[in-house]
Amino acid sequence: MTTENRPRRGELRIYLGAAPGVGKTFAMLGEARRRLDRGTDVVIGLVETHGREKTAALLDGLEVVPRRHAEHRDRAFEEMDVDAVLARAPEVAVVDELAHTNVPGSRNAKRWQDVEELLEAGIDVLSTVNVQHLQSLNDVVERITGVTQQETVPDEVVRRAEQLELVDITPEALRRRLAHGNVYPAERIDAALGNYFRPGNLTALRELALLWVADQVDVALQRYRAEQRITDTWEARERVVVSVTGGPESETLIRRASRIATRAGAELQVVHILRGDGLAGPGPAAIARCRTVAEEVGATFHTVVGDDVPTALLDFARGVNATQLVIGTSRRSRVARLFDEGIGASVVRRSGPIDVHMVTHAEAGGRLRARLAASPLGFSRLVAGWVLSLLLPVLVTVVGYTVPAGLDFATDVIAYVLATVVVALVGGLGPALAAAVLGAGLLNFFFTPPLYTLTVHTPQNLVTLIAMVVVAVLVALVVDQAARRATQAARARTEAALLASYAKTVLTHANPIERLLAKVRENFALTSVTLLEKRDGSWHRVATVGEHPCADPDEADADIAVTADVHLTLRGRALRAADRRVLEAVAGQALLALRQQRTAAAAARAERKAEATELRTTLLSAVGHDLRTPLTSIKASIGSLRAPDLRLSEEDTAELMEAIELSADRLAGLIDNLLDSSRLATGAVKPHLRPVGYDEVVAHALSTVDGSAAVRVAVDDQLPSVLADPGLLERVVANVLDNALRHGGAPVSARASTHSGQVELRIVDHGKGLRKGAADSAFAPFQRLGGDRDTTPGVGLGLSVAKGFTEAMGGTIRAEDTPGGGLTIVVSLPAFSVELEEEGVR
Repeated sequence: MTTENRPRRGELRIYLGAAPGVGKTFAMLGEARRRLDRGTDVVIGLVETHGREKTAALLDGLEVVPRRHAEHRDRAFEEMDVDAVLARAPEVAVVDELAHTNVPGSRNAKRWQDVEELLEAGIDVLSTVNVQHLQSLNDVVERITGVTQQETVPDEVVRRAEQLELVDITPEALRRRLAHGNVYPAERIDAALGNYFRPGNLTALRELALLWVADQVDVALQRYRAEQRITDTWEARERVVVSVTGGPESETLIRRASRIATRAGAELQVVHILRGDGLAGPGPAAIARCRTVAEEVGATFHTVVGDDVPTALLDFARGVNATQLVIGTSRRSRVARLFDEGIGASVVRRSGPIDVHMVTHAEAGGRLRARLAASPLGFSRLVAGWVLSLLLPVLVTVVGYTVPAGLDFATDVIAYVLATVVVALVGGLGPALAAAVLGAGLLNFFFTPPLYTLTVHTPQNLVTLIAMVVVAVLVALVVDQAARRATQAARARTEAALLASYAKTVLTHANPIERLLAKVRENFALTSVTLLEKRDGSWHRVATVGEHPCADPDEADADIAVTADVHLTLRGRALRAADRRVLEAVAGQALLALRQQRTAAAAARAERKAEATELRTTLLSAVGHDLRTPLTSIKASIGSLRAPDLRLSEEDTAELMEAIELSADRLAGLIDNLLDSSRLATGAVKPHLRPVGYDEVVAHALSTVDGSAAVRVAVDDQLPSVLADPGLLERVVANVLDNALRHGGAPVSARASTHSGQVELRIVDHGKGLRKGAADSAFAPFQRLGGDRDTTPGVGLGLSVAKGFTEAMGGTIRAEDTPGGGLTIVVSLPAFSVELEEEGVR
């Protein structure tokens, strides 16, 4: 189907609530009725009213698609009929409870997958979801409420919705609504108010919902600003950026900025400007310390390359839509600030709507840089050099002219040469030449006969003047060369720091390629970075970060060829030659990471294949004997019964029939365990939890186990029920009992007790038990507890299946030594309570 003929994808509108009963379904149905009144074709795919009269009243006049009936474990269920809705093809379908889990056997496991089918068919969908069902918040909600949500929906599904509407209500109003019977039936109100719907729980859930929606709105805003190329700061949300140099004051700045961000309820980002020329670069240890402190206060750490620190800092702040900027006060002396206003003053002057906080610290003010002479020439040194080029020759002239005794000509020449050398050391070639020319003129005018004229009288005087200029040039050239070498060394240090950071990323991250590209994009302020690979004559994106990635090297602002078929492409700005050297090394690391990733994937596939081969070998070895033995017994018994020349008594016939039945049962048990093991391996086990007592489960399990008369049961029927799937739990208990009877021998005990909100069932035998250190392997598949010499029937799947079923129901199973010898298997499941019942609420 061509793009032109493909139906448009429907739009998804989700009503998000913090808790059941806030009015999501009510709001959704109100929107459905408004659309119906406007002439839109609206149908009800599925809506759960939960017995709420006002919600049910909104369904009047809306077309309802009949539900699909399904059965599971002898129980009847109703689900949305996806095929019927698709056949009806409305403009809008109303589908409640996006996180709902469909009955096993449905075409999709989750309702949100049903909704995806409707959207792909071009049908708009209105749906609802609670914040506790969002997958990323599931563990947070469990810590707040103590309830584990069994039904979740991936956050990405909700984020993709074209419209997301928060349905909000105060905790007090929701509790009043609950007390009035508008949410749950009367018998559930008190339990709900005292557990899940406590004011603190509702306040925390409400804050979670607000923050989650705020994050999604912020992402949408950033996307819009990027698409519209908006760089001005919009104070829609407080965001604090703190700039650190890596110096001793950096930790103070980060912690101060953290307090500012906390008071404002703002996000905090720490940025380090790595100067492109490498000036004043901190050591890797200092930056690592800044990163650690940033993580401690919950901030994100960023590194940006920029030649002009104020410009790079403000560009970053505007890029993240920061509202406040925190920087430290200058460490420069007052004299130095006379010639250069400094980074802080420049940032304040150019910050615009961004509020700038200047934070004082112990390092602020007046500290001379110890290695000033080794640093490249900057603006302040040039200014100082030109000032000295005027002052020093004049000062030498005044001193020489006013000394009463007077100085000889040689002393005057040395004084001027000294002044020229000083100026060359400070200001370089230009100021040195000026000082040499001015000094030569003053020497000639005031101290060389004929006095007070610029005429050069003797060749010796001309040589002296030329020598002064030559000395100035030579010294200045040496200074300039040293400055250039220092700049080169500093740039190399910057490149080394970047390369070390990239190498660490490749070595320490699980997905190094994308993380590496993300760091390159951030460091060099790029729009996108893409690793392209040429396969079958066309370019394919191996990995990409940022917006508008390149699909071909010709589209890039900068293209780094790693090999003929692998290119690193960049968009955002042209790069200098020095930057390209770093990026060529990065491209090589990306290629290495790509090859390592593919090698690791190939190794993982080979390992899985080897494990599968080993599993098949183990399976064939394990089941070969256990399949042949009962089959041989069945065949021999049937042969005896069919033999025309063999006259059998009724007792012999009954015995043979019993042998056939026992062998068939053994085969059925073996096949059941194999099938259950396969279901567990593929994740196909979906328990349906409900309250059940251990006493009835043990009784049912004993009826399916050979030798059950040897089991002593001591399970009090007054114990709390557990939340479990009765069928699965019965299989667990039967497998454990069968294992105990076969390997432990009589007597076997079954006892139950409560502990810390759990009800524990102990199956105790007094056999040989396990060897030391074998408890963990007892539940591995194809492990016979008696070892290789064990001649008892079975393939070693009973305990493995029991473990899988127990964990699928949210419980645990473990092996312990029986005091006096033997093995005890402990099955632990949550005691049923009102809080657990609340897991099913929507």
